[in-house]
Amino acid sequence: MTFQPVVPFSGYSGWLFLERTGESQQQAFNESVPVKRITDAFRERIGTIQTAEDLMKDRELLSVALGAFGLDDDINNTFFIQKILEEGTSDPEALANRLADPRYANLSEAFGFGTGLTLTGLSFFADDIIDRYEARQFEKAVGQQNNDLRLALNVDPALDDLLDTNSTNDGRWFGMMGNAPLREVFQTALGFPSSFATLDLDKQLEQFKERAESTFGTSDMGEIASAEKQEDLIRLFLLRSEASSAAIGSTSIALTLLQQI
Repeated sequence: MTFQPVVPFSGYSGWLFLERTGESQQQAFNESVPVKRITDAFRERIGTIQTAEDLMKDRELLSVALGAFGLDDDINNTFFIQKILEEGTSDPEALANRLADPRYANLSEAFGFGTGLTLTGLSFFADDIIDRYEARQFEKAVGQQNNDLRLALNVDPALDDLLDTNSTNDGRWFGMMGNAPLREVFQTALGFPSSFATLDLDKQLEQFKERAESTFGTSDMGEIASAEKQEDLIRLFLLRSEASSAAIGSTSIALTLLQQI
């Protein structure tokens, strides 16, 4: 039976509940039969994978590798993923570096195929990837009940990856804009409409930083990644998202009543 997280509330109340119970729920999720089966298989066989092509041939291991970085939907894009892994990230022109979404660069760096120094046989490698996989899949399970809470759970690891991948503050902001789940949190929390994404990227960067400065007292992504600022970001995201949903629901009810009249 598939593990189902307990999420009795939506919005910020749901987030506070997950903060209190998340550790025990994550542990129960990790020990559920489907998760344990696939993570045990990954731990047993990943050391035999020496090339990106080897990984493409083992769909079960590939699903863990992609799932660890929130890239589950790319499971059938094997040619694309193989190229990402084989080119690595040391060359600025490598495919992973030319993509807006930094998760591909994180994936490529984690496996190391592009450096000629494959990391899959190292003693810590399997556990590191499995830890990421379990966390992302727990988020996914939460998202089946409430996607806003899934996005909130993703904020901390996504910001960690963002700081690791980009050395400049502007680079981190551009990385956030390229990471669709993280961007949705920032855009909603800072009060931008969905049409904001159609603006020129440099204009978006300017406005994101200005709004962050007025909201959080800083536009430094490193400071926003602190525990205190993250909590502010998540609280604003959940409150504004819930308010928006309530407004849409009220409008829908009003239209239905008018149609009946």
